[in-house]
Amino acid sequence: MSAQHTTHAHGHHAGHGHEGDTAHHDANEPHSTFSGYMTGFVLSIILTAIPFWLVMAKVISDRNTAVLVLGGFAVIQILVHMVYFLHMNGKIEGGWTLLATIFTVVFVAITIAGTLWVMFHMNTNMMPEHPPMPGMPPAAADVRPTP
Repeated sequence: MSAQHTTHAHGHHAGHGHEGDTAHHDANEPHSTFSGYMTGFVLSIILTAIPFWLVMAKVISDRNTAVLVLGGFAVIQILVHMVYFLHMNGKIEGGWTLLATIFTVVFVAITIAGTLWVMFHMNTNMMPEHPPMPGMPPAAADVRPTP
């Protein structure tokens, strides 16, 4: 194969008026190395093994504390996956990928928080019961739809 065919195999079109495109394209691609993947893999195993041990050995007796600690490990593991396997950083695509991810996380957090707030405060926000209207039999005032 000639050098021209090699460059076409990598997606670069030599001689088609794309000067400077190669440098711009390389700066936006994630650069993966075996050591980077192995670091992510080892961190993932550690971040899975520690919570597993905490639960199986019943190290944390308080349920709320255990949920917070395990949730913290989960968030850290998500960040490890995003950095080492999805290669998300502020340099890829001018930071737009990271910005879109942050927006998505904030939007989902607001949605979940709002949903939980509505569910936990549903009884206090319901309309109060009204006394039966005069002239109506008591049974008619308490009619509920059948399931």
